[in-house]
Amino acid sequence: MAPDADLRLALLNPWQRDFPLVREPFAQIAGSQGLSTEEVLAGYARLQQEGALSRIGGVFAGNAGGAALLAAMAVPPERLDAVAAVVSSHPGVNHNYQREHHFNLWFVMTGQDDAAVRAAMRSLEEATGLPALQLRMQRAYRIDLGFDLRGSTAPAPMAAAREATPVLDADRPLAALLEDGLPLVPRPYDAWAQALGRTPESVLHTLQQWLDQGTVRRIGAIVRHHELGFDANAMTVFNIPDAEVDACGEALARVTGITLAYRRERAEGWPYNLYCMVHGRDRAAVRDVIARAIAEAGLAQYPHEVLFSCRRFKQTGPRRFRALPETTPPEVLDAVAG
Repeated sequence: MAPDADLRLALLNPWQRDFPLVREPFAQIAGSQGLSTEEVLAGYARLQQEGALSRIGGVFAGNAGGAALLAAMAVPPERLDAVAAVVSSHPGVNHNYQREHHFNLWFVMTGQDDAAVRAAMRSLEEATGLPALQLRMQRAYRIDLGFDLRGSTAPAPMAAAREATPVLDADRPLAALLEDGLPLVPRPYDAWAQALGRTPESVLHTLQQWLDQGTVRRIGAIVRHHELGFDANAMTVFNIPDAEVDACGEALARVTGITLAYRRERAEGWPYNLYCMVHGRDRAAVRDVIARAIAEAGLAQYPHEVLFSCRRFKQTGPRRFRALPETTPPEVLDAVAG
């Protein structure tokens, strides 16, 4: 049975960032909400089971470590399901969506370094027989993604993204655990410390240091927006002169309702270099935010396209701090071959 609306709001809305970095974080949340620790743990477990909560973990800055790129394929409609299955089967792919465009399959590939990501992309291109746009991020203006569950679109702007201190090699195992998410036990940081051969105090110190240095944008509940009713989302792409794109991106990031804003490489046949995302409960709300963003950021003069997502094939946490296979598992190749 799913948690009622009040409990869902209490466990998710305040804790999408600033999750307690104390030995017993769930007890602290319980005290602030007038609940027991057992009720909080059971509530989070149910939210995970129903899909509303992806994990309680961290959102790393783009340059904190590892590598990632946004990719897109123009897939013949009759092959879309089979190709999407092959793409989703790769453990480095953490998001995979169909969007309303000639380039209709959009996904994010992550890995430990750029070489691993490039190898993974070659594997997918060979497995599918399709070339992919490979659109590396050049600058993030806003990359945090949280949701005010009381609203019709995503939250008010946060502080601007800043340069981050990369994760030290010695701390990569902890970073991998933070990507996976906290275990739902009374003392989760103690469990991590035991697994890593560290003290709980050193684990908590490193996590706080990552937040202070911008290595991690936030630690908290990572929600799955579709399951929470934010199932209308659109990526808007702009072709901005290189000399002007940073100013435009910074302006976009300040607009209420924009959830993501970043600059990416252009590609052959794809002239766009500035991207923003809007997540909302319906298309009308999303279109309203896009129109307001274009006006407030002074972007009306620049070519742009709006790509609504129409199907989600995969949404998981990134895997930038774990070694991943460089090839597509052979057992999934039959799907696309057929």
